[in-house]
Amino acid sequence: MTDAQEAMLFDVVIVGAGPAGLAAAIRLKQCRPESAICVLEKGAEVGAHILSGAVIEPRALDELLPAWREDDPPLATPAREDRFLWLTAERAIRLPTPRPMHNEGNFVGSLGNLCRWLARRAEALGVEIFPGFAAAGLIEEGGRIAGVFTGDKGVTKSGARGANFQAGIALRARFTLFAEGCRGSLTKRVLARFGLAKGCDPQTYAIGVKELWEVPPERHRPGLVIHTVGWPLDRSTYGGSFLYHWGERFVSTGFVIGLDYRNPWLSPFEEMQRFKTHPAIRGHFTGGRRISYGARALNEGGLQSIPRLVFPGGALIGCAAGFLNVPKIKGTHTAMKSGMLAAEAVAVALQNGGVTMLSGYEEALAASWVWTELVRVRNVRPGFARFGLWGGLVNAALETYLLDGRSPWTFHHRHADHVTLFQADDARPITYPNPDGILTFDRLSSVFISNTSHEEDQPSHLRLVKPEQAIAVNWQRYRSPEVRYCPAGVYEVIGEKSPSLVINAQNCVHCKTCDIKDPTQNIDWGVPEGGGGPNYPPGM
Repeated sequence: MTDAQEAMLFDVVIVGAGPAGLAAAIRLKQCRPESAICVLEKGAEVGAHILSGAVIEPRALDELLPAWREDDPPLATPAREDRFLWLTAERAIRLPTPRPMHNEGNFVGSLGNLCRWLARRAEALGVEIFPGFAAAGLIEEGGRIAGVFTGDKGVTKSGARGANFQAGIALRARFTLFAEGCRGSLTKRVLARFGLAKGCDPQTYAIGVKELWEVPPERHRPGLVIHTVGWPLDRSTYGGSFLYHWGERFVSTGFVIGLDYRNPWLSPFEEMQRFKTHPAIRGHFTGGRRISYGARALNEGGLQSIPRLVFPGGALIGCAAGFLNVPKIKGTHTAMKSGMLAAEAVAVALQNGGVTMLSGYEEALAASWVWTELVRVRNVRPGFARFGLWGGLVNAALETYLLDGRSPWTFHHRHADHVTLFQADDARPITYPNPDGILTFDRLSSVFISNTSHEEDQPSHLRLVKPEQAIAVNWQRYRSPEVRYCPAGVYEVIGEKSPSLVINAQNCVHCKTCDIKDPTQNIDWGVPEGGGGPNYPPGM
């Protein structure tokens, strides 16, 4: 925090203009129109950093804005057909679609577009939204969070103030809601500062690698929803794909891999490229063109990994806390509902004055349909970790069809994702085919179409806590898995006799995988200068 920092005062500051943050802002204005609310967004615009499939369940949206279908709706493609496939190397075997994955009444579309639409509704109610401003630090006073400050702009790599230097801004508030999404940099600090994760299971994560395609009309099937398991992954690695037809000739496709995988030679990016070559999949893209690319980590811990949500001066909402319903493959509706319930608690606290703890939020959440959903599916994701692919599928069927979540047991996540890697010499190397530039691509051409941009002369937002471990541990034991798990070519090892790690921070698409999967937790992801990172187009 710089010495002569400008300060702005609000009732509430919300960090992150995703579905949870925007739903919270709208709901608070509905409950208490006089509230002064600021929403910070590190992307250059609202939606620039939003990445999802997405099939969206409208339940929370119906509760927040009941007439949304009549107001230039951002979701216009109803889900019409579900397919669930088990892939072998050559075949696709259709399986019964699991109950949580039935999508009748849901919509296929773009979460980024939904957030842009929500932002306009929030601004019409008087919410102030500041895109291009990254929340870089916490303001703490008297043991409570009293707001955040944004990062300075125009700082050079050497740490000096450049010609275009602009000091960050202190945004002070009675309450601060953290809606940063999965593995937020400030959320990490809040969790540690107040010990919010004590007593819950370690969070477990996945990485999702996504592409947006435009396909010929004859290959477009609006509302078709396909999910797969199996090939190209082995049976001990959790993951699968999505492929959605929607809008005007759009196909969204992606591959999701649990970050508890064990083989350090695995590359999520390359697995996604291989997936597209399957005989049952490649035809969806024939004659089409790839429009955009992105990647993002997601929370998969579910109920067992949700931390305490309230701390002096604020709360965690959305995927900052981890409300993804993993077997349903949806988290937008639960994230929005959490933001709405937090906003209702804030409205009461503001009315009472002098209150620093948001009483009622956690209790309302535990009594809501969000909690009911997560209780029902709590054993599905850890079941795959325990039993592998086939045992996990049998367990999922037992939990969702026969028991409907009423099983008298609860499986737990036994360890964090970063401790699971085999050493390189103990694992099977994976040889990936070269990209053809038509259906499959390399990382750098993919990053190019993500419109990723960072100011070249700025300090790296990727920091090695102990730089010597990059070679002494990561290279010597694991052959630098960061080179493979990063979907953007940020990390590379150069030199054979005396290897060294190079960090190309300008390529970073802000997926946060390195912050999660590094085997010694040596990589710390912090926010770059505001506005930096991917700039996903409408549709992603």
